[in-house]
Amino acid sequence: MNKHVAPETPEWLTEDSVSLDAFIADITQAAKHMHYPLAVEIQKNIPIYDAQLIASHIGEPAVIARYMAEWTRILREGPGVVVFRRAYKDLAVIDEATSVLQSIIDEERKTMGQRGDYFGKAGDNARLWNAHEKLCAASPESFARYNALDIVSLISRAWLGPLYQITTQVNIVYPGGKAQTPHRDYHMGFQSAAQLVQYPAHVHQLSAALTLQGAVAHCDMPLESGPTKLLPFSHRYVPGYLAITRKEFRAYFEEHHVQVELKKGDAIFFNPATFHAAGTNTSKDIVRFANLMQIGSGYGRSIEVVDRIRMSKLLFPKLKAMIAASAFSERDVEHIIAACAEGYSFPVNLDIDSPLSGMAPPSQQDLMRQALAEGWDDQTFNAKMDDYVTRRRTH
Repeated sequence: MNKHVAPETPEWLTEDSVSLDAFIADITQAAKHMHYPLAVEIQKNIPIYDAQLIASHIGEPAVIARYMAEWTRILREGPGVVVFRRAYKDLAVIDEATSVLQSIIDEERKTMGQRGDYFGKAGDNARLWNAHEKLCAASPESFARYNALDIVSLISRAWLGPLYQITTQVNIVYPGGKAQTPHRDYHMGFQSAAQLVQYPAHVHQLSAALTLQGAVAHCDMPLESGPTKLLPFSHRYVPGYLAITRKEFRAYFEEHHVQVELKKGDAIFFNPATFHAAGTNTSKDIVRFANLMQIGSGYGRSIEVVDRIRMSKLLFPKLKAMIAASAFSERDVEHIIAACAEGYSFPVNLDIDSPLSGMAPPSQQDLMRQALAEGWDDQTFNAKMDDYVTRRRTH
């Protein structure tokens, strides 16, 4: 059993908390303690499992529990990455979903034009945001066949427990499409260093436990096609959200990352704090088609339904008048805004609010701050808040 744990961290992280030497030492030491006996092989420090072998034991709870426990250890303190060969036994299911998803992409291109995203320019790649809902809307039967999959449920429950929430985003990278910048992912991977240092260290650790990152290969992905570049064990480094933006860490990633070839129907899942990046598609004729998955914890909910838009509209004119009367300090105003408006930008409709100029669009709190700073009238503020709601609906 892997008993090696990451070194203790302080309660609060700063830019001075980051050390490349400490990062390398932890990765190196952790790699010496790998023991995953249920894997069919370990390739480049990544445990690989046969999904169809696992499926043959689906009626044996004790066996399945051992698999899930092993994956939990991998995602928690091990390499952070799991590959499943033959996740889909029937490749016709993949082909059917690919056809439906591609038709949606083609239709969106007619109305929205060629679009890239915050990691790839238009022409290098194509994204289909909210592919999960769009597949269901376009072909419920295809959606049902695509999601009738034990392995997604098992790995999701191994990391997140039950009540998980699936979102998917198709990423197509054409021949010549460039690699992404190495990064960590949602939640904290979408925040700036100035934002990150405001959270205590245990929240940096918690962020990775709220999401499972994954991808289903919709085509064969040899190394030349640029499958995901990964740095096993990098998720263990608690200051990693700060570290990954630094050039020395990115340079280390580029020198030491690994890639695993995938076949159509294979799946890969990893801790979202794992340093990773899509690779360059150096092939001449492979259109790399992956359905990315960000599976969220069911615990990402508040206890009550609170209409914060309604609250914000009611508060704004009163708060504006009270500020004009010098009733509050700037710090008081910040406390009031935080108590009223939603501070988190997500979830969003990425077709409309894809953050091409940053990682996150404005939140309700950002809009209220802007409104107060710029002296918006009540009608303008209400219209902006209504637009905020509209932009978060799917169509």
